[in-house]
Amino acid sequence: MTTLSDYRNERLRKLDEIKSLGINPYPAKSRRDTKISDVVEKFDSLNGKTATVAGRIVAIRSFGKLAFIKIRDNSGEVQIFMQSEEPSKSSEKLFNTKRLKLLDSGDFIEATGLVGKSSTGEISIFSNAVRLLGKALRPLPGRDGFSNKEERYRRRYVDMNVNPEVRERLIRRSKFWQATRDFMNSHGFVEINTPVLEHTTGGADATPFETHMSALDEDFYLRISHELPLKRLLGGGFEKVYDIGPRFRNEGVDDEHLPEHIAFEAYSAYEDYEDGMNLYEEMIKHVAKETWGALKFNVSGFEIDLGNGGKPWPRIKYADLLKEKYNIDVFNPDREELKRILLEEFKKSEDKNDRSAKKSLDHTLETASTERLIDHVWKLIRKTSAGPFWLIEEPLSLSPLAKVVEENPLVTQRFHPIIAGTEMGNGYSELNDPLDQLARFKEQQALRDAGDSEAQMLDLDFVEMLEYGMPPACGWGNSERNFWILEGVSGREAVPFPIIKSR
Repeated sequence: MTTLSDYRNERLRKLDEIKSLGINPYPAKSRRDTKISDVVEKFDSLNGKTATVAGRIVAIRSFGKLAFIKIRDNSGEVQIFMQSEEPSKSSEKLFNTKRLKLLDSGDFIEATGLVGKSSTGEISIFSNAVRLLGKALRPLPGRDGFSNKEERYRRRYVDMNVNPEVRERLIRRSKFWQATRDFMNSHGFVEINTPVLEHTTGGADATPFETHMSALDEDFYLRISHELPLKRLLGGGFEKVYDIGPRFRNEGVDDEHLPEHIAFEAYSAYEDYEDGMNLYEEMIKHVAKETWGALKFNVSGFEIDLGNGGKPWPRIKYADLLKEKYNIDVFNPDREELKRILLEEFKKSEDKNDRSAKKSLDHTLETASTERLIDHVWKLIRKTSAGPFWLIEEPLSLSPLAKVVEENPLVTQRFHPIIAGTEMGNGYSELNDPLDQLARFKEQQALRDAGDSEAQMLDLDFVEMLEYGMPPACGWGNSERNFWILEGVSGREAVPFPIIKSR
């Protein structure tokens, strides 16, 4: 049985032979002047003209004095049609049909020749010799032989060659963020990158990563949110700002969560959460159209219409949903009843026989604050909600950075878009009262000191900024999880190099 080592040894032998011919198997520059897609799409204008193309060999067929090489670049595939010819001095470092045995599938080559069609009508580059650009020492596996998820994630560069839909998905991911930027820029926002390393991290309920900076001999956190630095910019005189970049949350890995991922946050002065819902509903639909060319999606069994039949998305109050579904009064909750609901729902779930999941639930029931238990019950409702709708007026205890609703100071001017069983964003009218903010930070710090690792830290510098003054504003954030969900794949399928345990 031929092993990978056998294939590699044979290619190493060929590499030595190529070098003995005085040929550099890894030249620094290609002379490519035409993309393969242009050869195909602009064939009528290029027919009979000379073009130089380059790409990876995906197939080689040789029939005596004739040879056919299929090559692929990022834009497509084309056939190189070769005929035997005695090499001239100008082609001493090129590969004609006599040297074809030294080339393999996976090698990168360059071909210069006339654009035309073969006798079978296939668009081709007619070239008697090709130039080697990079010798591959390992063969690419076949699609059927490279389906194990762990191996695909571990060798993503192979995965992108064997499964081209992975590369196409990453192109859509780029479009997703470009559409976000274009929309925000067209509405007067300025993109400003904010620090990743922070002395005090905040802006979300999440456990941070910790690191150490040798130059200062100090510990830092990797940011869990862009929020507080962007709001400092509002205090500095900016009115519409946003940032798109990585954030880090030291939590588990599942279909909707990656510890490192790309996120977007934006803040606009002199606006509130009502303005925010109008703007970001428009943005979500714009990004979907630009990325997928559609507003209707089938996601995890949910039929989603972001257009909502031409009507604005409904706006539903947090307290009303929990009262309707579980008869819970979020303003006067019964802790034991919350625990009973969570335990009963777990017994109905697919994880009921999972010991690890049961252990995690027991830990939550024993140690979580009442506010955190309410949030877990809300998530039971969320996962069965198709949407789209806006969840509004979350309790003050769960929103330490949002302004309260004047008519009901127990709830906040906070909003989430609920789509396909998940929260696809988070926004609120920003708190700009420094004394109120300080009191809320102290409450969060007390929860943190009591063992809630996701509670917010006391950030006195941020409070000081508020004491200098920050205008009323609306803030918003969403992560690339929105892309994963509408793309219909897990987070690890949708990023170029997913987190995986080292080996």
